[in-house]
Amino acid sequence: GFNGVTNMPSSHDYADCPENENIFISMRQYPDPDFKLVRRPDAKVSVFDSGFMLGDGVWEGIRLHRGVLFDIDEHMARIFEGAKALDMDLGISPEELKKEIYRCTDANKQLNHVHIRLMVTRGLKPTPYQAPKTTIGLPTVVIIPERKESSEDTKKIGIKLFTVHVRRGRPDVQDPSWNSHSKLNCISACIQAQKAGADEGLMLDPQGFVATCNSTNFFIVRKGEVWTPTTKYQLHGITRQNIINLCHKNGIPCKELDFSLTKVYSADEAFVTGTMAGQIPVTLVDGRKIGNGERGPITKRLQEIYKEFLESKCSAGRGEGMGPIPTEGN
Repeated sequence: GFNGVTNMPSSHDYADCPENENIFISMRQYPDPDFKLVRRPDAKVSVFDSGFMLGDGVWEGIRLHRGVLFDIDEHMARIFEGAKALDMDLGISPEELKKEIYRCTDANKQLNHVHIRLMVTRGLKPTPYQAPKTTIGLPTVVIIPERKESSEDTKKIGIKLFTVHVRRGRPDVQDPSWNSHSKLNCISACIQAQKAGADEGLMLDPQGFVATCNSTNFFIVRKGEVWTPTTKYQLHGITRQNIINLCHKNGIPCKELDFSLTKVYSADEAFVTGTMAGQIPVTLVDGRKIGNGERGPITKRLQEIYKEFLESKCSAGRGEGMGPIPTEGN
């Protein structure tokens, strides 16, 4: 696996791909009201952009498989919900935005192993100032589709977690359901975990119950039953919800509930989920071996079930009005 920085495992490990250095990136940036495809070296935003200055924006990580944007309607719903909560009118419909993502991936002749970062910021400022009313023009939109073939090794070997002091906050502080550019809460958690020698941080809620990891959602398995924290203090993960649904459909008991670290340490299995990660086993938490310290049978089964679900959903095609899947690509 490769994560560009260290040799430590990561939920976002991928194989290095030189073709990413010159991909087309789609951008809409004031004063131009239209989207433009630009090569990666030429893709630049202004130093007066709200995202650069203030972290004022929302984003999505989206997967392209067999030329189809997986779970795209769920991703569109989440980014538009976050934008509305932040009083941002994107000036584009979800259907139009989907078409633009496909235009960008098709220009790159991309079909598989593609991870797309869709970023929306409030837009350009005339001067550094946080008030939304001082924004000029439409929000900035950037679509970055990179080939990132996730590491199969990490999906077997797993990762180590460390519980950090940084908590997930209440919605009246900063709503944890926003997938916002303001990621310092999670970044500071990640720093602490990596300084402690772990791969990712496990974060608690204000009451001390387990909430989430800094970039993935968290699950444990106890006596054949899958447990995951409620959505009160975490991002409402799309892969997380898929796993819950697939458990129910496949006769695997699954609960959303509050639980403490004591239940984590004595769990039979643990794993994390995410768009890029899929399902990654967790073998160690705070120096405690989880189960036998290897990927457990339920985690392995869920990986297989999820892969079948991915294939099935993408085999249905792009949907009405989204154009044909390219016959050539990679």
